[in-house]
Amino acid sequence: MKKPNVLVLFPDQLRAQTLPIYQGTYGAQQISTPNIDRLAAQGMTLDNAISNCPVCTPARAMLVTGRYPQTTGHLINTTRTRHSEISIADAFAHQGYQTGWVGKWHLHTGLWPAIDRMPQHPDWVPEGRDRLGFQYWRAYNQHMVYFDGFVNKDDWNYERWQGYETEGLLDYAYEFIDQAADNPFLLFVSPHQPHFTPFQFAPEKYYRQLPAELVLPANVPPGKVAVAREMYRHYLAMILAVDEMLGRLMDYLEHKGLADNTILVFASDHGTQAGSQGVNPWSKKNPYDASIKVPGIVRQAGKIPAGSRSSKLVNMVDWFPTICELASIPVPRSIEGHSVAAALKDPDLDRPDDAAFLMNFSKYFDWFENGAEWRGIRTRDYMYARWLNGREELYDLKVDPLQMNNLYLDPDQKQTLLQLKGLMQEHQNKRADQLVNCTDWKDWLDDQRRVVKNAFGELSHPETLPDWSLLH
Repeated sequence: MKKPNVLVLFPDQLRAQTLPIYQGTYGAQQISTPNIDRLAAQGMTLDNAISNCPVCTPARAMLVTGRYPQTTGHLINTTRTRHSEISIADAFAHQGYQTGWVGKWHLHTGLWPAIDRMPQHPDWVPEGRDRLGFQYWRAYNQHMVYFDGFVNKDDWNYERWQGYETEGLLDYAYEFIDQAADNPFLLFVSPHQPHFTPFQFAPEKYYRQLPAELVLPANVPPGKVAVAREMYRHYLAMILAVDEMLGRLMDYLEHKGLADNTILVFASDHGTQAGSQGVNPWSKKNPYDASIKVPGIVRQAGKIPAGSRSSKLVNMVDWFPTICELASIPVPRSIEGHSVAAALKDPDLDRPDDAAFLMNFSKYFDWFENGAEWRGIRTRDYMYARWLNGREELYDLKVDPLQMNNLYLDPDQKQTLLQLKGLMQEHQNKRADQLVNCTDWKDWLDDQRRVVKNAFGELSHPETLPDWSLLH
């Protein structure tokens, strides 16, 4: 039997609650996403896909390695990944797959320092283990040039894509699929949209599809409405571009006769607050659903029931083993996540989970800065979080999905609170995690921002090769 292909579309900063497929939970929607809806009708929608650490680099490291930040050392953005990490590309390549990454990477230093001050420059990831086993490479570490932007190729050279990013990256995706020919492939396509850029956000055609007046969720306080509404225009326009990109990928798979033998996944690294809870619109790094709840849709013809839904909690570290099991690829022993493939194939097998462990380490994205350290726990029904400064919040998600009524001091919730605190402590103990000042972790990185230490202690040289026996 021919091995199934895997295609993962992984846009940046796309929160679940903005999409029509989650309308029943979060209220009125402003846009139509016909292609996301089409994929949902053909596969399973995950109602509780969670970004455990809603920051780009930590979340992406969890996706690619299946391991938590306390192990990978990815606590902040623009951290260089250890060469010894075994990636999902390694697992598939060792089983004869062609592997490719197209778009944003953000698991390296790239143009460090001052990356946010020079977003218009080419930004590269060296050949070899810095690419973690992805063979076809049309990617960049992190830049914000959305029109005629640039990707790294097989070496240090770069070239510009044509037009808008969601359109230009498709050419590379098509090229990779064509080059794979009859060989099975694993392809990640990762557009930067709908992320912030200091330049032009999206083509005008997408803005014309928006309503004249945008309605914001009730958890955006009056003082944030104006700035949130302006942000939301750009955000929704970029989501429309991502929806169109997904549709064109689906059409291409059908055109090539690959749709029925390709596992297609749609997800994101984290969400965005968009003014919710009074947080600045483009911010994430919060334990609220606006930041941590991401879309999740999986299609596998003949295996996953079409048009189905699951309320199972899916952590960012669970994607790696789940995709492996769906494709019958051995799950490496380095993995800290758990496969949910059985629940995807048969929703009746779904069982209540313990919880998703949530976290944030630094006030800033690219520097260790004290002031925003917190840990949290999310079940299907509750979210609890504790900050280093002593602040605590508890929400009943069944009756308060927009998290507007903090129940931490409610005496009726005392037993629930004790249970959630216990669960969080269990997760912290397992990860050797401590809620301490962010600057206490500075020695985890060397002067090249390579990981030399994690929660369990000192590590070998950051360019040590993997222990390939862990693949089996």
